[in-house]
Amino acid sequence: MSIGWGEFFALASALCWAFAVILFRRSGDALPPFELNLFKNLVGFALIVPTLLIVEGLQVPEYSLEEAGIAVVSGFLGIAVADTWYLRALSLMGASRTGIVASLLSPFVILLSILFLGESLQGWQLAGFALVMCGILLVTWRQNRREVDAAHLGKGVFYGVGGVFLMAVGVVMVKEILETRPFMATTTLRLAGGLFGMVIYTLLRARTGIVLQRFRQPLPWRFIIPASILGAYVSMMMWLAGYKLIPASEASVLNETANAWIVFLAWLMLGESIGYRKVAGLLLTSVGVVIMLLA
Repeated sequence: MSIGWGEFFALASALCWAFAVILFRRSGDALPPFELNLFKNLVGFALIVPTLLIVEGLQVPEYSLEEAGIAVVSGFLGIAVADTWYLRALSLMGASRTGIVASLLSPFVILLSILFLGESLQGWQLAGFALVMCGILLVTWRQNRREVDAAHLGKGVFYGVGGVFLMAVGVVMVKEILETRPFMATTTLRLAGGLFGMVIYTLLRARTGIVLQRFRQPLPWRFIIPASILGAYVSMMMWLAGYKLIPASEASVLNETANAWIVFLAWLMLGESIGYRKVAGLLLTSVGVVIMLLA
């Protein structure tokens, strides 16, 4: 695999997502996971619509009903449900365990890509994948388990695994449409599916008043707004661009570096401790990525 725009976007999206997670951490538990994800997607949609008009113009692209439906369902599963469950897992069992669970993304994507897209990893790419996974486990695994009780851990694993699996399902099911239809329009359709799915859920559950009340309270907007821009706009477009340009199995491995970047940026920006084990994990992850890029 040669180094190109697909590899660049996959790695850049991981770094942008890591910055977003750090900023979400700085915002604390000011908003519950559902409301936080809803606001993130509102910001992303408000930015992506004018971007679509600038990049691809006013002409409505031609989608079959099946293609449009797949893009919308992909967004609902991969954005509305999966991101909410990911944030829920983060609040239940902490960042390190959620990071371990998030490392299941590339195995899920690889498995689904082999089953439905006919992809596979070969030779040195498998070795690079193994190094990336080992590095992430070194970085995110914590020996001290005292702070999470069994009930929270069980729920956190359920939401984390479920969320990561739905992320993988969402991106694999839309990959062929990303390759054959206008990129920005497909990205907008997908985000619309996620956003409007959450809005409809809010209306059906009569939660509008509760959601608005939570948004009106004093909140650390200086962290939430830039985190939402990075997470739902910049990172998401780069993430999908990577999947558009290179095989999904390869893009997913490069995306795994986000978990290692989160630990590094937490040390750099939040003052969290970083020991030799975490440094070794970061080095393993970096070597694995280089092998993936050069194989």
